[in-house]
Amino acid sequence: MPIHFGTDGWRAVISDSFTFDNLRIVTQAIADAVASDHWNKSAGVDTKKIVVGYDTRFLSDRFAGEVSRVLAANGFNVLLAQADSPTPAISFAVKNNNAIAGVMITASHNAPRYNGLKLKGAFGGSALPEQCRRVEVYINDNEEQARGPNLMDFKKARDAGLIQKFNPLTAYFEHMRKLINTDLIADNPQRFVVDAMYGSGRGVIKSFLQGTGCDIAEIRGEMNPGFGGVHPEPIAKYLGPLASAVSSGMGNFGVVTDGDADRIGAMDERGNFVDPHKIMALSLKYLVESRGWTGAVVRTVSTTRMIDRLAKRYGLKLYETPVGFNHIADYMMKEDVLIGGEESGGISFKGHIPEGDGPIMGLLLVEMIAASKKSLFEMVDDLLADVGPALYERVDLRLSRPVAKAEMTEFLTKKAPSEIGGQKVEEISQRDGVKYIMGDDSWLLIRPSGTEPVLRVYAEGRNMEMVKALIAYGKTVAESVV
Repeated sequence: MPIHFGTDGWRAVISDSFTFDNLRIVTQAIADAVASDHWNKSAGVDTKKIVVGYDTRFLSDRFAGEVSRVLAANGFNVLLAQADSPTPAISFAVKNNNAIAGVMITASHNAPRYNGLKLKGAFGGSALPEQCRRVEVYINDNEEQARGPNLMDFKKARDAGLIQKFNPLTAYFEHMRKLINTDLIADNPQRFVVDAMYGSGRGVIKSFLQGTGCDIAEIRGEMNPGFGGVHPEPIAKYLGPLASAVSSGMGNFGVVTDGDADRIGAMDERGNFVDPHKIMALSLKYLVESRGWTGAVVRTVSTTRMIDRLAKRYGLKLYETPVGFNHIADYMMKEDVLIGGEESGGISFKGHIPEGDGPIMGLLLVEMIAASKKSLFEMVDDLLADVGPALYERVDLRLSRPVAKAEMTEFLTKKAPSEIGGQKVEEISQRDGVKYIMGDDSWLLIRPSGTEPVLRVYAEGRNMEMVKALIAYGKTVAESVV
């Protein structure tokens, strides 16, 4: 099976396609691509330095060691994380250490049987699409020439100084202290639950807030490569333990990060899931109204239009991108962006790296609650009364075979309805899949996933009846496509 880089790196089933042999092949191609003249080598970057990190998945630490051996054998100086770490901490380490690239061993929010590799650029975000394509070119070239990967003994590489272990959290915390107001949090310390979902965000928020007076209970923070048998994805159906912790009085609200901690979710004191749409909208309001910040707002095609209404109110430029944080990162690198985010929970803001970051968004949420002196339920209620209502639902349809995106887009555009749920279809977008936008700002999006054999149906409506109507229509036409 050919190794392919999707929306954010390469993912495959452990011991099926994700093997030590295949990982060495991919790493050799990364080494060749980074060393080539085609790789972007900006001023001040150490072209021989690469950062390597890993999450809590089965064998992730061993896989990271193997990546380090191949890179060292190709003459690179490797900074290898000494323990499992959040993806954003590794991405920040790439930029902070002026490294040419970074490799993170993770399959993010995917099922426990998967592992994967995320490739990072020198700027501290996901490698550019052309950089990933260059890696694929070298994978194919090396295979055609029967050129195997270079490999160096791990101990010899360490003795030679080509592999050095480091703690990525030290500099990451120092950087976050410039962006999170810990004094404000200490003035009104919060009592809350952190759900690490057994991922590499474990201990991060709790450690950062040490000394602020916050009473933090962490659940699912021990090492469990099977993630308790669920996807480590911060969505409502996987958060039963967090709901139980909050309802039993362990905290007044909950914050949750995914398998590699680049995504965020939350739960209010009544056990209601607070999705990334609401977290991003609350953050936008806070950054503008409380901090007085300005800048462009970037959201993906599958993210709430509450963001649009707020951006219009504040007179801020708004950009819509295809799904994938790399598209948001493009804007964060070329202009002044206040906040960028996507419905899956990857959000970042001004002054930070162009990378979704669960811990920093969780900390910003804690700061917002401390500043407002309101409960999370009250904050969300106020938000929806202000720029809502906005109810959201997503359905994932498992595929037995891939769907051709271009053909699907053409089919759904030609078959576009005149109305859904009594609302006229005012606009059809083909930015990523097909999106029908209604007269009342409700919308329906149908698109294939970039990382899984799944067709996703997304809907946002002004009431639950409209959401149900949108989802029902979306499922019907999606199934006809399949």
